Amino acid sequence: MTTPIHATLAAVTARIEQRSAKTRQAYLDVLAKAKKPGPYRGGMGCANAAHAYAAMPANDKLVLRQERQPNVGVITAYNDMLSAHQPYEHYPEKIRAAARAAGATAQVAGGVPAMCDGVTQGEDGMELSLFSRDVIALATAVGLSHNVFDAALFLGVCDKIVPGLFIGALQFGHLPAVFVPAGPMTSGLSNDDKAKVRQQYAQGLVSREVLLEAEQAAYHSAGTCTFYGTANSNQMLMEIMGLHLPGSSFVNPGTPLREALTVDAVKRAVALSHDKETGVGYQINAKVIVNGIVGLLATGGSTNHTLHIVAMARAAGILVNWDDFADLSACVPLLARVYPNGNADVNHFQAAGGMGYLMAQLLSAGLLHDDVHTIMGQGLHRYTVEPWLNPALNGQLDWRDVPTKSADEAVLRPVTNPFSADGGLRLLQGNLGRAVVKVSAVKPEHRQVRAPAIVLTDQKQLGVLFKEGKLERDFVAVVRNQGPQANGMPELHRLTPVLGVLQDKGFKVALVTDGRMSGASGKVPAAIHLSPESVNGGLIGKVQDGDMIALDCDTQTLQLEVSESELAARTAPTPDLSGNQHGTGRDIFALFRANAALAEEGASPLFTNI
Repeated sequence: MTTPIHATLAAVTARIEQRSAKTRQAYLDVLAKAKKPGPYRGGMGCANAAHAYAAMPANDKLVLRQERQPNVGVITAYNDMLSAHQPYEHYPEKIRAAARAAGATAQVAGGVPAMCDGVTQGEDGMELSLFSRDVIALATAVGLSHNVFDAALFLGVCDKIVPGLFIGALQFGHLPAVFVPAGPMTSGLSNDDKAKVRQQYAQGLVSREVLLEAEQAAYHSAGTCTFYGTANSNQMLMEIMGLHLPGSSFVNPGTPLREALTVDAVKRAVALSHDKETGVGYQINAKVIVNGIVGLLATGGSTNHTLHIVAMARAAGILVNWDDFADLSACVPLLARVYPNGNADVNHFQAAGGMGYLMAQLLSAGLLHDDVHTIMGQGLHRYTVEPWLNPALNGQLDWRDVPTKSADEAVLRPVTNPFSADGGLRLLQGNLGRAVVKVSAVKPEHRQVRAPAIVLTDQKQLGVLFKEGKLERDFVAVVRNQGPQANGMPELHRLTPVLGVLQDKGFKVALVTDGRMSGASGKVPAAIHLSPESVNGGLIGKVQDGDMIALDCDTQTLQLEVSESELAARTAPTPDLSGNQHGTGRDIFALFRANAALAEEGASPLFTNI
């Protein structure tokens, strides 16, 4: 018997559908024009076809010339600097072999850039991180633009990469899309122990050598980092939105099960290519997007997805906003505790029951839409299973129902016994604007902070003040000029150890910023993504040292306690957005602004001196 959909879930979905009616229809109209009854390479000019197949083996050319069997395009984010993406090095040859075995062909359609935010944290390169999502989306679309593919596989795991691939895929939404994960690295030094060493280093209690040894013990091999940041939140999203094979998100690289899942993903893409109604643009609708938000809330996922899901949905003509997140968060229980929201890592989450158990629980409470289309067919209930190599089938890939009980309720719980009755994300509003805060890892006693402001324009300034002993008190760190138009909205993860140390000492501390925190943000209350940002006239630009700020996660308020008359008399300092303020993102965004100004004056918009 199907469980009735929760009233809030139904109401939020209905208003998204109503809000998106025109934009969604416009998107579907584009898809309808792009569809063809036969193979997409059919009717190509001979020279075009020869170029497309020139480097392929003779047998593949023969299959393609017949214009009957599907050709699968592969968009890969492989590089061997990202541990999560290093396993993709040999995927193309495996994919081509699997496609041939299925009577099809496959080609790498293109590669996309793939930053590692773990490498660029606190460095200039981080200023390009969020911007890279849109570069990836564009590169994905360029790779698919040759119009010779009948389905596509997307190889990506981390941070901005999966959202970029997703947005790019929707530009060719008439094609079926299967996302292929690579899996997390095995567990190393616990994330909790790693965080303790980071705090000790920030206090000068241990050496850099001790810190590096701890970091290398945590990040030790190929695969995704094991904490539940943006990368693993991406994998959760792709599975709960029906774009992964069931249970495939958190299977370790290089294992026989991982290899079998990769081969089966190719078979799925080939099978889907024969049905012209299985394009990813048709599959992704408002119900699927709402399912993704519910998954994010139920697992205490990355705050970065309050930005990404909005952009991902819009690419399919679906309009969502933070009010939708907030209303869903009020009714979706927190069912998982994975670091930074607990001591476990994603391998423990997988062992406790993983995504199949989580989705079964949410479906049983009417907190997911089951009536959605997935790469496995109609109905999200198809994902309440786990993959295994069945001895009765000579070790071939098979699926079995997930256990009805969690293997570890310290990590993963049923809806009848959640970690909290609501999701881990809240919307704060007040005269400072609108911001989001992740509370799933913030203890109740730390969720209200009223303290004077310390105003910063660079996260590194906080570390300097800390070393000088000037932060031994209650305060709210206000870090401004960190929004997308200022410098690309870098993550401000280097604030975390300092603020964590001070909170542990008993001080009331919080963060308010128009920038981002890492997807691994944790125990310190942080009002992030503050809108409007300072360079757009946001009130954060007028905050001065010593101003009293009240942040309350429970009443969901964020207030600057300065009179309106005083604020009206203040003039916000003009931020330096030129290349004179060093930083890769600042330099590049200054170039964009300068060229945009030239365009407004009728000049050539880019590189006028070349």
